[in-house]
Amino acid sequence: MNNDNRYSSHNHHDYDYMDKLKHEHGITDEHGDHNDKHQEHHAGHDHSGHSGHDHSGHSGHDHSGHSGHDHSGHDHSGHDHSGHSGHAHHHHGSFKELFLKSLPLGIIIMLLSPMHGFELPFQFTFPYSDIVVAILSTILIIYGGRPFYQGAVDEFKQKEPGMMALVSLGLSVSYLYSIYAVIITYVTGEHVMDFFFEFASLLLIMLLGHWIEMKAIGEAGDAQAELAKLVPKDAHVVLEDDSIETRPVADLKVGDLIRVQAGENVPADGIIERGESRLNEALLTGESKAVKKGPGDEVIGGSTNGDGVLYIKVLETGDQSFISQVQTLISQAQSQPSRAENIAQKVAGWLFYIAVIVALIAFVVWMIIGDIPTAVIFTITTLVIACPHALGLAIPLVTARSTSLGASRGLLVKDRQALEIAQDADVIILDKTGTLTTGEFKVLDVKLLNDKYTKEEIIALLSGIEGGSSHPIAQSIVSFADEQGIRPASFDSIDVISGSGVEGKAGGHRYQLISQKAYGRNIDMDIPKGATLSVLVENDDAIGAVALGDELKPTSKELIKALKKNNIQPIMATGDNEKAAQGAAEDLGIEYRSNQSPQDKYELVKTLKDEGKKVIMVGDGVNDAPSLALADVGIAIGAGTQVALDSADVILTQSDPGDIESFIELAHKTTRKMKQNLFWGAGYNFIAIPLAAGILAPIGITLSPALGGILMSVSTVIVAINAMLLSLDPKNNG
Repeated sequence: MNNDNRYSSHNHHDYDYMDKLKHEHGITDEHGDHNDKHQEHHAGHDHSGHSGHDHSGHSGHDHSGHSGHDHSGHDHSGHDHSGHSGHAHHHHGSFKELFLKSLPLGIIIMLLSPMHGFELPFQFTFPYSDIVVAILSTILIIYGGRPFYQGAVDEFKQKEPGMMALVSLGLSVSYLYSIYAVIITYVTGEHVMDFFFEFASLLLIMLLGHWIEMKAIGEAGDAQAELAKLVPKDAHVVLEDDSIETRPVADLKVGDLIRVQAGENVPADGIIERGESRLNEALLTGESKAVKKGPGDEVIGGSTNGDGVLYIKVLETGDQSFISQVQTLISQAQSQPSRAENIAQKVAGWLFYIAVIVALIAFVVWMIIGDIPTAVIFTITTLVIACPHALGLAIPLVTARSTSLGASRGLLVKDRQALEIAQDADVIILDKTGTLTTGEFKVLDVKLLNDKYTKEEIIALLSGIEGGSSHPIAQSIVSFADEQGIRPASFDSIDVISGSGVEGKAGGHRYQLISQKAYGRNIDMDIPKGATLSVLVENDDAIGAVALGDELKPTSKELIKALKKNNIQPIMATGDNEKAAQGAAEDLGIEYRSNQSPQDKYELVKTLKDEGKKVIMVGDGVNDAPSLALADVGIAIGAGTQVALDSADVILTQSDPGDIESFIELAHKTTRKMKQNLFWGAGYNFIAIPLAAGILAPIGITLSPALGGILMSVSTVIVAINAMLLSLDPKNNG
């Protein structure tokens, strides 16, 4: 018989309020209909504190609702990425081709054209070699310079001149003046120095730099490519006559039954119909730890099957699959401009205007105190030095590296600004059940209270009287007995005691399993913190007691230490009762709020924000959706398809508190790298521009265009290497 009606006295949350808030924040929640399944309340055992638990992460649910996720709101096509909008359409292969084909022309030009101020032993000239150089330079600027001019046009159209405009200006000035120098030399017979060497070296360095940049940014998509590789190209579909047909994964439909052999990767998200195996779900958990699964368990496309044969019913395919959604999130995160990236773009704009103004001033000043060739030299040098190539790379390389690094740890950062905001956070609000604790009810202790019985007999009676219930708390007692190898006692009848517990007859004896409150007397037993007690009674005398609770996760204490170290105040907000909440909070040494409804959590976030504090909210992404949306940074904790993608800025694909620590670490390190790269990218330019203009020329210190180009290239390499050095500490699994 079904005894679950004894758990029905649930303290329901105000779901109308939550729906209203979701509507206000544009949050869609396809999982709302699952919540009701988890609102049963173990009233008889005084588990009222667990009414707030949301177990949407359990595997038995239908998550087809994810097919409704609309990512159309994430159109980033209009974003300008640090002055690179003009060449965003160039794959790094194009720049590789441009560079390699331009290299022979550039080398010939540099061999035939003397470098200003230096007599290099490898250079040579012959009659009319300057005309040959002029022709080769014209070919080079038309072929190799094309992406820079296209980029400059785009920048001017957007009224945001930046790096591409500066490069184009530097190339144009050096090329046009050199053509003018050759013509004047032949017209007047007097040699006028040209800048073909500087022109060719600048163009080659810029093409090489962009090839490196595009290659690095392209590599940032490796996380997506690696995920795609996890899904096999073909699937073995089981037909009605049990024969097997091999089909492309793209042709799979929801409801198809597929067979996955030992060692194969699962081709689609689904639920196991037949078979048992251990699956490696590294893309979910971040660890290569095999998870045992059997009929009724969900599997994620891309996970690797162990040594068993599985028959899986397909639940999600194509764009709705977990891997596809992860790829979309990574792509969106990489294309989204952050505050630092916007700063970099502004700095590039300032550099353009500063460079043009300083170059004009230098030209006028040197023309007055020197001559036109000298003025042109300093003007060209100023424009060459000002090219903010390193600045353009500074932020994109860090964010690309950060996104890939996060994805490899199971941190899916939907909004890159979350990283910048999180490192300034003041408060973090943490859900208890499933976040800080396992979310699974466990028998923490069984106490023998009567010498007539052995402990094993008490456990047998407990599991027997709870055996008819499918409630998680009852099942935890049954599972505990099973783990101990104890068979449940056989009960002739089991009935619900309204508001108290359950009673039944076994072997001619009547037993009751009731709450300590219903029993009404003290029990001599050390109850673990946060646990609730149920008493087994025979003829009004207690013969045994069981303490049930929800254990802290191994990494929870480490997380709290890390948060306090980073001056982030942790507050636990839970739907659990005062006693259960207090126990967990005291164990962790943190502030807490008990009996919190979604409305209460929302109000808590609002109050803290009104006080001027930056708030991180960590929740399950379903009940906590309004709070996650309102917080400065919302972190949804939960695995795979169960997570509510729309409500949070960051998704942790495994329910491990240690991942929050990793996210905070990633936030700090990413922001630090961005600042370092901005310093190298912009600081170099602000120092070099005045030098290039000749401000120290009176004391003999000048910067030639070629040397300026080399130094600029060095700063670019420093920025790229610095970004690639971004790493996270090895994961501590407690």
